[in-house]
Amino acid sequence: MEVEGIVLAAGLSTRTGDNYKMSLDIDGKSIIERCIEGMYDVCSKIIVVGGHRIEEIHSILSRYNKVKVVYNENYRDGMFSSVKEGVRHITKERFFFTPGDYPIINKNTYNAILKIDSDIVIPRFNERKGHPILIKSYLIEDLLNNCNYTSLRDFVRSKYAIIIDVNDSGVLKDVDTMEDYDSVMKIVLDNKENMIKKLQITI
Repeated sequence: MEVEGIVLAAGLSTRTGDNYKMSLDIDGKSIIERCIEGMYDVCSKIIVVGGHRIEEIHSILSRYNKVKVVYNENYRDGMFSSVKEGVRHITKERFFFTPGDYPIINKNTYNAILKIDSDIVIPRFNERKGHPILIKSYLIEDLLNNCNYTSLRDFVRSKYAIIIDVNDSGVLKDVDTMEDYDSVMKIVLDNKENMIKKLQITI
């Protein structure tokens, strides 16, 4: 089954002060780019839902051929409005969903989740559930039309989901504050340093 992706990038980034978190640099790439690149190889199309400072999202992601940026005019109403805007553009049988501030999800995690055939698949690390979530597209009609849902969490909790344990702390690492940003930056730089050391030993 072909799979698409939805990435949310419409928020106001109020907890990062004057910094627009989607464009924050992590070792040469923005947070939103790193989020996109994690799922890029497994998705036929990635829907990025923008709102606040959407022109920056367009500029950052213009070189990614699989990415389609869409505008949520109701983005100030909260994340669930962006979820609903995103699913309206899904055309394949399954789709990944993740907020755009999860920049270090391992590519192998996406492949592991794809092996599970369930209406909803959720990764878990150290007993905590995270992102990305894989959802079958036939559920979109219910998500859009059931007025009992006020959040994606409400929707997911109402369905049967398989939880898959993964060896990837990135499924929990979102960037809400500048302290989160510093923490993620350290992980990326430490991983890069360890990789360089391994290459030097090999050579």
